[in-house]
Amino acid sequence: MNRYLPTGNEMISLPKINENTAGIEDFTYLSMAHKGLIEVRGGENTPLIVPFLQIDGEEVLLTDKHWSRAHYWIPVLSGKAGRHEFSLTVLTPVGERGFAMKLTITAPEDTQVVWGLKGCWDSSWHCINEDKELDGKAHCYESGWNDSIVFDFRCGAPVFSFAPMSSRKTQADYTSDGNRISYTLSRQDTLRKGEQKELIFYWGLGYEEVAAATSAKEMLRRGWDWEYHRTAAWLDKRVCQMATPKLTEVYNTNLFFCIFYSTGITLDTEELVCATSRGTRYYVSAAYWDRDVLLWAFPAILDADAQLAEEILHYIFGRQRKNLGIHSRYIDGTVLEPGFELDELMSPVLALEAFVEQTGNRDILEEANVKQGIAQILKVLSSMKHPDIALYETFLQPTDDEILYPYLTYNNMLVWRSLKAIARLYPDRYAHLEQQAEEVKSAIYRHCVFYDNQKKPYFGWSVDLQGQHNIYDEPPGSLQLLPYYGFCESTDEIWQNTVSMIRSPAYEYSFADSPIAEIGCAHAPYPWILSLCNSLLCGYEAQAFRELEILEMDNGIACESVDPVKGTCTTGAAFATCAGFLCHSMKTAHQKEVSHEK
Repeated sequence: MNRYLPTGNEMISLPKINENTAGIEDFTYLSMAHKGLIEVRGGENTPLIVPFLQIDGEEVLLTDKHWSRAHYWIPVLSGKAGRHEFSLTVLTPVGERGFAMKLTITAPEDTQVVWGLKGCWDSSWHCINEDKELDGKAHCYESGWNDSIVFDFRCGAPVFSFAPMSSRKTQADYTSDGNRISYTLSRQDTLRKGEQKELIFYWGLGYEEVAAATSAKEMLRRGWDWEYHRTAAWLDKRVCQMATPKLTEVYNTNLFFCIFYSTGITLDTEELVCATSRGTRYYVSAAYWDRDVLLWAFPAILDADAQLAEEILHYIFGRQRKNLGIHSRYIDGTVLEPGFELDELMSPVLALEAFVEQTGNRDILEEANVKQGIAQILKVLSSMKHPDIALYETFLQPTDDEILYPYLTYNNMLVWRSLKAIARLYPDRYAHLEQQAEEVKSAIYRHCVFYDNQKKPYFGWSVDLQGQHNIYDEPPGSLQLLPYYGFCESTDEIWQNTVSMIRSPAYEYSFADSPIAEIGCAHAPYPWILSLCNSLLCGYEAQAFRELEILEMDNGIACESVDPVKGTCTTGAAFATCAGFLCHSMKTAHQKEVSHEK
């Protein structure tokens, strides 16, 4: 099974840096015109970009490979090329439209080496959940703009272009077989015993030839050290120390993965957008969900970068405002998958509340888009209310699967919290919502509480208000989070009984007797990482931190679910918004532990 180290910046993502081959198998970028992601892929047997070395006329393979992440985000490979020491660093500089690759070699003896990069541009794809190959023409040609070759894709007019430049003069060769382009960027060097040499390639991305080439030239002119130190400083500013080195690594790597894979800048319109993932390894890539972005990714981003969090809110209450609460949308705000979800409708309110409370910045509340968004949310919410009871229905559950019964306890808890939030944020206009919130809370305790055979009360998962309910829970929206949102105390008997039921070995989707003792659901019947997040937030932090010490997930990156014994990814690899909620949950639980120690 391939192991990947993703990296990226605001403009470009490298989701598949293969640990075994050291090859970059693809890169992706966001396109507003295409409503999603464009992916540029290498071939089945030849990566898009891979380093190569010929020593004394013979090509040698990389061995003794060891990968690490500098500053928790920059992939670094150290290994051997024959008897030579070799290293590769892949840098995606913040603020740049491209990436860079630094190769170094150290000779144990006098050596002649031919080295550089080679690869195959095999295909280009449009990706939004499903991948469709683009119907156009791939081109490669020599260009005076970079004194090398330029690649571009055209469907009549240009669609995108990418171009390399190197720190030292290299020879560029290429061949084309239909739409498949193979190339080599090489340089010959003579090394003395003990001598180390480096070769840096800068890859620029753009709409067409000039933009791509000059994006590479900008990085070349700035130089590796400048780009590296600026990026390292940006990363270090956001690093958070946890209780152990392993937890610190998990937190920070997932934080940067969340930032750079759930948000990004579109190439064509240069707008900030949010998405489930900017890579195709996650099964619903490049689309927008209110819940995923605002309940999971947003809290971690707010913890790390308040300015980015504010930009996200502008995007949500701007482009995404028209269809708030609809199952999923394209990055331009139009509907992708129809279907109403109550938790998604409430998500913008909770994100706005968190932003104002954490930053103290109330100016955003007076912006026209935000005011209109709140009014729209309340209007839609009103249409979902039961005629006589203060509960609100949904069509889809937090997993996006269809409901059994229309009134979900967890979702209505979010309604309670959101109504109280709006009342606090806009006391002059919406103070009356405080009373409405209390009516929702009373309705939950009256209509969503049931009794087991021992007469112990518990919260039902969903109800029809005609006597029917089900005992169930979903990690993407768990009843375990009621105290986290302030709905009840953790000492509440009803809540404690509910948690005991769904964490019990007798519960169908519980893995209480496994090393990874988390909860699954019908959507994916394995322990969920979101369940581990819930554990961190609902009083099981000691267990969850122990699990994080042994979990592999998706090579250290959050995924949807894991094997209950091995802790390896079973579903939903490279889950960017989940990575954010993992970070926020870890930080919240860590701060709780620290405060208790004091």
